[in-house]
Amino acid sequence: MRIRPIMLIAASAAVIATAGGAATAATSTSTPTPAAHGKPSEAPTLTAGGKPSEAPTATPTPAAGGTGSAGAPAVPSSGSSDARVTVTQAPFTVTSAKTVPIDAGAVAEILASCLGSDASQYHAVIAVRTPVASATKDGVVLAVNSAHQYVQCESKGNKGTSMSTPPTFINDRLWGTGHLIEFFDAVSSPAGTGQILSLGAGHYEPGVAKVTISYGDDPTQYPAVMADGAFVYSAAISTELTRDSFPPFPYVHAYNADGKEIYNQKTQPTVKGTRP
Repeated sequence: MRIRPIMLIAASAAVIATAGGAATAATSTSTPTPAAHGKPSEAPTLTAGGKPSEAPTATPTPAAGGTGSAGAPAVPSSGSSDARVTVTQAPFTVTSAKTVPIDAGAVAEILASCLGSDASQYHAVIAVRTPVASATKDGVVLAVNSAHQYVQCESKGNKGTSMSTPPTFINDRLWGTGHLIEFFDAVSSPAGTGQILSLGAGHYEPGVAKVTISYGDDPTQYPAVMADGAFVYSAAISTELTRDSFPPFPYVHAYNADGKEIYNQKTQPTVKGTRP
């Protein structure tokens, strides 16, 4: 589908969107789930800010309509259909948010394997390796064509793949004018024992001078990589997940040239910010 909505709607923590619109907790089995822009992806969890991400560990299924303390989903235990536990955010530490550039030769190979014959229509604006690698991802390339359509190709070595079909994003398809930030694909993947890879990207309007990312309930903000209207963020996160916990969600923040925060995904999860 060439034109598809990519506006992502906020949801309660630790749920994934299902084809029928109901919410269930993420499971360790990768089952195709429709992403917000129209392609089934690798068990994408819908974050509190509205972005899908891969499920890195097993979590239980919430009872219909049930919520626990602080809005977290209440879920039945394995022992009784009436017993409930509360799914909470696991303790975590962001161990690194540093990315390094991908060399030009590898970028060309990544785009060629990701886009095929369409690769010649795009030029890369951001190409970075992530601070930690998962089984399927160690970097990302964002590229744009003459129609200002962006593509996001995740890399593993010099091979590129996309979670979207086709792997292009039509800017402002739903937002129209007056909005500051739009989200592309985002994932949270296991990256070895006790560690996950967070990776995501998006587009920002000209009034945005800086984009940063915070994780979970930690107020620390980490700069995103920005170029030509696009941004990429990535982090290595140390955490010990259990069946009753979920990894920290990434939240996008945007600032104008005066240093004023003009968008905060925690308080504006459906991207209702307006241009300054």
